[in-house]
Amino acid sequence: MAVVSESSRKALLPSFLYAAPAASSSPSFAAAAAVGVRGVPAPSLAGPAVWARSPREPAGKIEMYSPAFYAACTAGGIASCGLTHMTVTPLDLVKCNMQIDPAKYKSISSGFGVLLKEQGARGFFRGWVPTLLGYSAQGACKFGFYEFFKKYYSDIAGPEYAAKYKTLIYLAGSASAEVIADIALCPMEAVKVRVQTQPGFARGLSDGLPKFVKAEGYAGLYKGIVPLWGRQIPYTMMKFASFETVVEMIYKYAIPAPKSECSKPLQLGVSFAGGYIAGVFCAIVSHPADNLVSFLNNAKGATVGDAVNKLGMWGLFTRGLPLRIVMIGTLTGAQWGLYDAFKVMVGLPTTGGVAPTPAK
Repeated sequence: MAVVSESSRKALLPSFLYAAPAASSSPSFAAAAAVGVRGVPAPSLAGPAVWARSPREPAGKIEMYSPAFYAACTAGGIASCGLTHMTVTPLDLVKCNMQIDPAKYKSISSGFGVLLKEQGARGFFRGWVPTLLGYSAQGACKFGFYEFFKKYYSDIAGPEYAAKYKTLIYLAGSASAEVIADIALCPMEAVKVRVQTQPGFARGLSDGLPKFVKAEGYAGLYKGIVPLWGRQIPYTMMKFASFETVVEMIYKYAIPAPKSECSKPLQLGVSFAGGYIAGVFCAIVSHPADNLVSFLNNAKGATVGDAVNKLGMWGLFTRGLPLRIVMIGTLTGAQWGLYDAFKVMVGLPTTGGVAPTPAK
């Protein structure tokens, strides 16, 4: 067998793997020497040694509930909500028009056909800019403030009651976050609905926003804030509470290994599945208010009473619901998948899965 010389071995390896730093300048050598004092032989400094960081060791870890943690959650919310809502703009466009003009847009398939015939393929993404900006701002506040309020209410309740009433904390934290998030979303939502449901009103945000403000003033941008809260707060409460519950049940009953032993791809798959199931519940709970928001933002001077009289109670609960279930289920699953993927990318754990331990 050929013998590889010391000089040849060094030529085949990067220098940082075999070059031993000086003991006086390396805290690692000082720590090793201290271990040797307690009875464990310290490593020799005479010959070449391997001193390299493990590939799995993170360069820097974000501390939980630190400012950097909330900043990361905010950035993850921007990526998850803005991109997903922009992607499903064609579905949202058909859904809004089915709510406003059901005689013309009778079904999902016919709705796409009408849009393609009248506006061409480019018409499917009309209003994508206010959608991207509005839901990015909403996602930042929704996820960032949810993590903040969940921690805040848990601290107020204390460990024992936080574990016992965890679902109430999920509901309260998500509702508080959504109140703030909708203030950020409302102006862009108003312009989006007007652009999407009134052909010829504007091409997009750049000309649609000035026209909207000129017609109804800046206060008109928040005309739909109360119905928006009525749609989004129940939606978000269901989205977060049911997601946390479903993910916890998946890890408890469907996956034999603890979450800490599951691979990251499996954890992200659980996040998507939990998000999709939560999205179905979200769509059903928030759909009447979604019809109200579309009606009020489309018709100048319209009231809630006008919407109820025209759509009827049955119409409020069912018009456009099947399409919205498909859209919101996919949307919510993708949002949780992207959000947790971003958290994993920056070194944070995925959301949910571990029930709080009551204090003794």
